[in-house]
Amino acid sequence: MRGQQRRAFRSTGRQHGTRRRLLPAAVAMTVGLMTPLALVPPAASAAGPDTVQRSLNALVRDDGTPAALASVKGPDGRDRNYTAGIGDLATGAPVPVDGQVRIGSNTKTFVAVVVLQLVAERRVSLDAFVDTYLPGLVRGKGIDGRRITVRHLLQQTSGLPEYTSHLGDDARYYAPRELLATALRYPADFAPGKRWKYSNTNYVLAGLIVQKVTGRPLADEIDRRVIKRIGLRHTYFPTPGDASIREPHPHGYYQEPGQTSLRDITEMDPSWAWAAGQMISTDSDLNRFFTALLTGRLLPAPQLARMRSTVPAEATFGPGARYGLGLVSRPLPCGGLSWGHGGSFPGYETRGGVTEDGRAATITVTEQLTGEKARRTLEHAVDTALCR
Repeated sequence: MRGQQRRAFRSTGRQHGTRRRLLPAAVAMTVGLMTPLALVPPAASAAGPDTVQRSLNALVRDDGTPAALASVKGPDGRDRNYTAGIGDLATGAPVPVDGQVRIGSNTKTFVAVVVLQLVAERRVSLDAFVDTYLPGLVRGKGIDGRRITVRHLLQQTSGLPEYTSHLGDDARYYAPRELLATALRYPADFAPGKRWKYSNTNYVLAGLIVQKVTGRPLADEIDRRVIKRIGLRHTYFPTPGDASIREPHPHGYYQEPGQTSLRDITEMDPSWAWAAGQMISTDSDLNRFFTALLTGRLLPAPQLARMRSTVPAEATFGPGARYGLGLVSRPLPCGGLSWGHGGSFPGYETRGGVTEDGRAATITVTEQLTGEKARRTLEHAVDTALCR
């Protein structure tokens, strides 16, 4: 970065979540920029790499990401895991198969599920105003919690400004209300319900509503209502101060613009992302989560239908993309739709989706992508996995 304690944030352009550049000096490590060799699993080597493996190889070889890993479930219900590249550039360690990664804004779908479960329990109303649950908290220039509904938050139509563009440079713990207060120092982007614009601030507020209504920490509600309910064994919401990734994982890297080195930024305090992007999971657990969601295991039919009611979101998620209540649909080149979300976090970029006929695919690279070409390549790799 531009100094040992410098932290830069970015929230513009096409993004699938908390697009922010961050580098705590305490964990920064510079390594020589290199193009790692693709690691092809033995099963694929015997008969030649299949289309998914070729896509991962290309992400490493052509786009220069240190590593890529994927989990794919085909129409036969069989799970297949893939890796390419190097998991730790300092030691040369291989990529852990189905290793844990920071999943960024996929966290938003977990939060939306909890909110919609509370809707099903008649403890929250989608059409209630934020002030119903957090009276007097949301006020600012053109911002009034008496005009913003829960639905506006979940569907990104509130007009609330983006807080990640305005955080400070110091690497430290951020309380959720501090994140909200940062956003409220700036004017609204538009009146509630008048437009669609992605803002992480919406999900900080959604998380605060969950805590107020349940009287429990958001992390506990996600764990109880989602993670344990469907048996996600490698998914968790880091506790305050936990900068590590608990299980085997590929290291995440950052490249300063114009530089020829990568920095290891695997360990950091993720509290700045909170309900908008703090969680850790694996590609296979994300496939299980989105499959369980779309098959009705997490929400009653009326709430799932509301979640799948979408508005155009092409500016952020690409051609034909639409945003529901914490859920994104994208058209597939082979026909039909994929449903998921996607996430960016310093060091990691994740894309994935599930289809109506039970296919699922999630792919992660170990560098947060900033170029449009690289993001298109990653999205194409997901499409390839879902359409093969």
